[in-house]
Amino acid sequence: MEALFIFIAKSSGLLVLFYCAYFFLLRKETFFNTNRWFLLAGLITSVVLPFVVYTKIVWVDPTPLPSMGYSPVYIPQNIQEDSFEINWNYVLLSIYSIGFLAFILKFGFDFYSLNSVLKGKNIQQEADFKFIDVEENIAPFSYFDYIVYNSSLYSESELESILEHEKVHSDQNHTMDVIVSRIFCVLFWFNPIIWLYKKAILQNLEFIADSEAAKKISDKKAYQYTLLKITTHETCVAITNHFYQSLIKKRIVMLNKNQSKKTNYWKYCTVIPALAAFVFLFQIKTIAQEKKEVQEVNEKISSVDVYKIKKTTTDQELKVIAEKLKQNHDVDVVITNVKRNTQNELTAIKVDIKKGSEEVQTIQIEGDKAIKSCGIVVTTEDNGSKSIDLITDGAVDKSMVIQNRIVDVKETNGAVAPAPPAPPAPAAPAGMIAAPAAPAMPAFPGGALPPMPSIDMSKMPKPPVAPSNPKDKVAMAKFEKEMEEFEKKMEAFEPDLSDYEKQIEEIMSQREAIYEKEMEKYEIAMEKFNDDMNKYGENVIIKYGKDSKEYQNSVRQYEQDMRRYELDMKQHEKNMKQHEKNMKLHEKELKRLEKESRKS
Repeated sequence: MEALFIFIAKSSGLLVLFYCAYFFLLRKETFFNTNRWFLLAGLITSVVLPFVVYTKIVWVDPTPLPSMGYSPVYIPQNIQEDSFEINWNYVLLSIYSIGFLAFILKFGFDFYSLNSVLKGKNIQQEADFKFIDVEENIAPFSYFDYIVYNSSLYSESELESILEHEKVHSDQNHTMDVIVSRIFCVLFWFNPIIWLYKKAILQNLEFIADSEAAKKISDKKAYQYTLLKITTHETCVAITNHFYQSLIKKRIVMLNKNQSKKTNYWKYCTVIPALAAFVFLFQIKTIAQEKKEVQEVNEKISSVDVYKIKKTTTDQELKVIAEKLKQNHDVDVVITNVKRNTQNELTAIKVDIKKGSEEVQTIQIEGDKAIKSCGIVVTTEDNGSKSIDLITDGAVDKSMVIQNRIVDVKETNGAVAPAPPAPPAPAAPAGMIAAPAAPAMPAFPGGALPPMPSIDMSKMPKPPVAPSNPKDKVAMAKFEKEMEEFEKKMEAFEPDLSDYEKQIEEIMSQREAIYEKEMEKYEIAMEKFNDDMNKYGENVIIKYGKDSKEYQNSVRQYEQDMRRYELDMKQHEKNMKQHEKNMKLHEKELKRLEKESRKS
């Protein structure tokens, strides 16, 4: 939505630029045809140029992943309750949409009105023009190759001047200019400049028609008197070129004005620096690209051990972590203030760490919600010296850089240890990082269903015949007694159908339960796959760079796997629909058997 507003702002700005150039520099010049194409070029530029973006790449030194430093105390922020806020973007979009719809309807109504004028009229074809002589008191106008006028309102010489004028409009396709300007008024209805812009286009078209028509008419004064006479007509048809326009005085002035000097063509070039400034200010996108540098591993590091504490870590696992730190690194760890919620998840914990005479380092987390994962990183250098880093805010779940070494985390018996950065995938060619493989979607369990129960129709009881006289009480009593006996005999056949229905329901419910469990496993596997892909992308960027072929291949592979996942989900929906269809068929078959048994 923000992109839409930016586009509208840029387009509106370009329209203002071209209109100001025309108004202050060109509107008094007699370069009418050149002005026409200049104004049209302004409209086209206003919608095309905002999409032309030049990308400039700035190379910067590679930024390593943040090294995990000491964080003495972690206090979770209070989550504020959501409060109602007006989204002004939606408000502005709604206002724009209402105005856009209103002007679209007005545009359509104008076309309908024009069609009403042209429909059913007698057309006289002459050369490339279609003349329509109407009886309505409307101003003469042209619409593509149609020229409409009321001959009874003018003398022969006046009519000749009018037709010559309208022939210019028709011959030069001025109707297209009118329609294009109307379309832009619909798109940018909120911008007052577009309405002035449209007026300038229509006025310039009249200048063109007046200039060309005057060349073919011997008496230029008579033509000007005709212009004045037509001003008495107030009724005009929209989306057309009218012989009458409100600015008659300007038209007469331009008719009698001397031709502009050709040296004044330089005025058209004034818009070029402004367009260049627009491009340099708004159409250049700067992208910071990291330089490709292979990160060298510090050979002084002999090992990095990471001990992870997450919300599901038990008291026994906490004890094991403390013992391993003491045993492997001679680090004293005291864990206190352990609190858990009803799901037995850690909500508060305090970890004090001390190595020899060094100061105590602390991780302290307090709150009502389950904690994010935290951890302890012990780095052992080649000379035997050790350094301890404390990690909070879930950073232990992501790739870390410890003295230029990329470290991931995996769990081992209550403690955690660094893992190589390669994601779970088949072996890749030498020097390449293998991409993770997407899990396969489970299929709905199939198998044959038990056969439908066979019913011997010869053993089916026959229903009694109702008496011909319903008022015969004795016969009706006998019939009711026979019906009770018939229903009792029919009940003997119903258990077979009921048992079959129960068998089908039981089998299908078992299959659904199996399928749902498999789908849950599949969704978990997909979540893990997404995490692996994120790590894979980070590793590829670090090793090869964002603009490398390897990175592009990894992105394409991920998109391909996601498309396959979408296809799998569609297949899942199809399987479920087929399952529902099968169940309906079985229910239909059961009802059919019941109906046949009752008919028999």
